[in-house]
Amino acid sequence: MRTTLTALFAASMLTFASCADDTGHDGHEMSDDMSNHGSTVPESEDFNQTDVDFATDMIQHHAQALSMVDLTEGRDLSPELTTLAEQIRMAQGPEIETMVDWLRDWDQPIPETSRDHVNAHGDGEMEMGSDMPGMMSADQMADLEAASGLEFEQLFLTMMIEHHEGAIEMAETEQEDGEHPDAVALAEVIEEAQTAEIATMKELLGS
Repeated sequence: MRTTLTALFAASMLTFASCADDTGHDGHEMSDDMSNHGSTVPESEDFNQTDVDFATDMIQHHAQALSMVDLTEGRDLSPELTTLAEQIRMAQGPEIETMVDWLRDWDQPIPETSRDHVNAHGDGEMEMGSDMPGMMSADQMADLEAASGLEFEQLFLTMMIEHHEGAIEMAETEQEDGEHPDAVALAEVIEEAQTAEIATMKELLGS
């Protein structure tokens, strides 16, 4: 009897080991392309889901920053703020174009942004992705648009500091978990540039 039980146990362990080679821990078969925890990006690609999320979210994040910059036009502002706004425009506009190109190359959808909506329809009534760090609500954007003079400048700086801090958080995630070399490099550029701009904005607020 003991010999029989031993043989049965050995056979069952061989069967379990064979199944484990072809299945996940819960016994379900795992696809090679889906083994990166819910991602739809095949492992054979030179980018991963973090890269896709970074580009998709940062396009929308940058677009809102440019919408804030758009609100500086036609206002009598300090030269320092005017220079800063143009610096943000010159950096983030091309970065959006770069990330759009990546998403096209990766066969991923291009997100609609609040800025696209304004340009196409003449208003900004759309969901603004407020779950992203540093994103402003529609009410906050309306408050900025309604402000003038020194109040506008202080509100712009305060909001843009928070917005930049959110972008830095997103860039840090990409640097930690991203795979595409160009996306990781852009995240490094964003973190460095926006950290410097935050320092400048804090100085302007304190002056």
